[in-house]
Amino acid sequence: MRVLAIDTSSNVATVAVMEDELLLGEYILNHKKTHSQKIMTMIEQILSELELNVQDIDIFAAAIGPGSFTGLRIGVATVKALAHATGKPVVSVGTLEALAYNVPYAEHIIVPIMDARRDNVFTASYIWDEGFKEIGEPEAISIDECLESCGEFLDTIFVGDGVKVHREYIKEKLGDKAIFPPANALNSRASSVAALALDKAKRGETQSYLEMKPYYIRKSQAERELEERENKEKGESK
Repeated sequence: MRVLAIDTSSNVATVAVMEDELLLGEYILNHKKTHSQKIMTMIEQILSELELNVQDIDIFAAAIGPGSFTGLRIGVATVKALAHATGKPVVSVGTLEALAYNVPYAEHIIVPIMDARRDNVFTASYIWDEGFKEIGEPEAISIDECLESCGEFLDTIFVGDGVKVHREYIKEKLGDKAIFPPANALNSRASSVAALALDKAKRGETQSYLEMKPYYIRKSQAERELEERENKEKGESK
């Protein structure tokens, strides 16, 4: 079973192709260009290097969120278009789940944190215990709330782009209980999305492209501003 997976949920754009247990190739870019400018080029390049065409892919997978609203829309739309064009199924993978999967067989709790701005993070918690398990659901909370809950654990492994923003504060609050993996495990990797997608596909957790949707957790900034304007207008009309 051959899967093409992408993750555009953060500043990093990443594409991978995996066949069963073998990673055939992976591209990772963390550059100023927008995902819409580079993701299709990355897909075309990796398929070309592997001497494959899009019809050779059995499953398309995307990290569906949480994360950057624009990035998620681009990633999901790209995978849906590829699946629609080829008639192949898709698999949805949580962004936080994929980040935690970057640290295989860890002995400690893994807490991915993605920067949600204004000292907030998208976070969840995972553990390797007779398999990979979610023990805390994805949520958008303040970094203080996140660290308060982490204080219940003996040691915590932090991954995600929120580490770059909050590393020193985390160290100040948790000291030696905070563990940071090497840079290659901190950010999004499509290979983790692909591995999780293959596991889900084997369990029959595939979808039609029509069913795939971004998972935002909270409303986008544009939606919140529109709601605020509408509420203000309603108040003024009374």
